[in-house]
Amino acid sequence: MNDKSKIRAYGAWIAICIIWGTTYLAIRIGVEDMPPFLFAGSRWIIAGLIFLTFLRLRGYALPNKNELLPLAIIGIALLGFGNGLVVISEQWVPSGLAALMITTVPFMIVLIETIILRKKKINIYIISGLTIGFLGVVLILGVDFESLINSDYFWGIVALFGAVTAWSAGSVYSKYKKLNVHPLMGAAIQMLIAGVLQTCLGLILGETNDLVITEESLLALLYLIVFGSLFGYGSYMYALAHLPVSFVTTYAYINPAIALFAGWLFLAEPLNLNVIGAAAIIIIGVYLVNRGNKLTGGE
Repeated sequence: MNDKSKIRAYGAWIAICIIWGTTYLAIRIGVEDMPPFLFAGSRWIIAGLIFLTFLRLRGYALPNKNELLPLAIIGIALLGFGNGLVVISEQWVPSGLAALMITTVPFMIVLIETIILRKKKINIYIISGLTIGFLGVVLILGVDFESLINSDYFWGIVALFGAVTAWSAGSVYSKYKKLNVHPLMGAAIQMLIAGVLQTCLGLILGETNDLVITEESLLALLYLIVFGSLFGYGSYMYALAHLPVSFVTTYAYINPAIALFAGWLFLAEPLNLNVIGAAAIIIIGVYLVNRGNKLTGGE
């Protein structure tokens, strides 16, 4: 790799760290006015159509009919429910806290692979990481116990745990279900399927009655489409092609810090020593789990 490509690759990684860290803020702003399923669904449909059109013009082949069901399962798990439940939760939960809770995905993936599928052996790093991460989550919820007993906030937390479970299950399924379709084309199809599902749910739930499009919500939607979905995913794929996977995935340690800071700066969300301490504890736990996963032959 020449110096120019190397600089672009590191620039793409920096873009991922910043962009995907700010998408939680954009979601929080968007659901202030727009109903969650229609907001999320329109994002993925528009992004998916743009992505699909671009890829077809570049000559990428569509998936065959046997690949549609696996792509649908992955898209519904990752984007339909994984991302969709984050949008639901951010009606009541601060954007920084949502980002922080999503970092626990590696914990759930390890539990699925070791306990349910028995594909991996547990080790001291994984045990330590799970324990430390659990303590970090308890610290967050314990500090804000008064808010937790509020019904709306409680259901927001439940939605986040659902998002973590759905994203983890979809990630594991995607890992073991090998497909021949190009990853970018697969992603475009997943966006469309998830977007149609979320939009249909929004229509069934009568969200059109609450649909209000403001300048803020429209800008948030456009930001998520252009930067979160198209530019962010493109940067991620470019970085993966030119940098070690172990380095590229460190964006997951930086996103929560960006999200917490952005939420504090633009929406005056709480950012105190307890939240910062809990964030540090969870990230240490994630690091240990990832370290243990690599020792067992994980990616």
